[in-house]
Amino acid sequence: MGAPLIAARGIVKSYGHVEALRGADFAVRPGEVVALIGDNGAGKSTLAKILSGVERPDTGMIEIDGRPVAFGSVEEARGAGVETVYQDLALCAELSPSANYFLGRERLKPGLLGMLGVLDNAAMRRETREACERLGVRLKSETAPVSTLSGGQRQGVAVARAVGWARRAVFMDEPTAALGVVQTRRVLDLIRSVRDSGVAVVLISHNMQDVMAVSDRVEVLRLGRRVARFDTARVSMEELVGAMTGALEQDDPDGRAEGGPGRDAAGADERAAGPGRDAAVDEAGDGPGRDAAGADEQEDGR
Repeated sequence: MGAPLIAARGIVKSYGHVEALRGADFAVRPGEVVALIGDNGAGKSTLAKILSGVERPDTGMIEIDGRPVAFGSVEEARGAGVETVYQDLALCAELSPSANYFLGRERLKPGLLGMLGVLDNAAMRRETREACERLGVRLKSETAPVSTLSGGQRQGVAVARAVGWARRAVFMDEPTAALGVVQTRRVLDLIRSVRDSGVAVVLISHNMQDVMAVSDRVEVLRLGRRVARFDTARVSMEELVGAMTGALEQDDPDGRAEGGPGRDAAGADERAAGPGRDAAVDEAGDGPGRDAAGADEQEDGR
């Protein structure tokens, strides 16, 4: 497994007396999709904002290709090739889709008109339309403000913008939340395509079906810390939910211990087994008398 493209270590962020992150760690490598999951308030969006330059951590270290960085703004993160689809979409409501797509990167007309600062609006509208159509999003108007678009169309513009400009990594915070079935499928296909091009994708989502369908690895945050890491191909949805809620814990989610028998590819420890129980995590629904986490129910009268 190669070195991380982006690595965060010991990230702490507080808002007054509220500790959003309490020593969070995270890593994503080039050309992989990492799902960052957790319950509400786990710190997922805060960590994404820190790694994309929106917020600054109180303490902790961020590295790009092994070199320490300190993003002071979104522009600095974009300069490093990091783009983000924010949960609130971060669109300017009174600007058109193309103006939002090229915000801060406006295209000028060639020749003398460009030297005079005249925008090439036709080219920007065309490229924006093509980017949205790749997601299956058809804009009802290319010149109307995005405030007049549907929720799914606004989401499509935000996703298309981030994917279109990302060179190294793209963070997607609930990118399919307002999309229909067809658009969701196309966003997931686009995520795979972006991954295959060598760009890292960080998917923040509550939709476990999307997580299982498209991610290569899963990192779990709970109460501001990373509490588990999994190889998606070797974990069940029940285990992911268990890690989010605290029912399933890894003794060493940061992978410092040696991986022995019973660990998955991301270094997951076996849960401690009680008398008469196997050390491995039981699969849900193995037979009568098992609950959703796979724990054997004690039979009455024994």
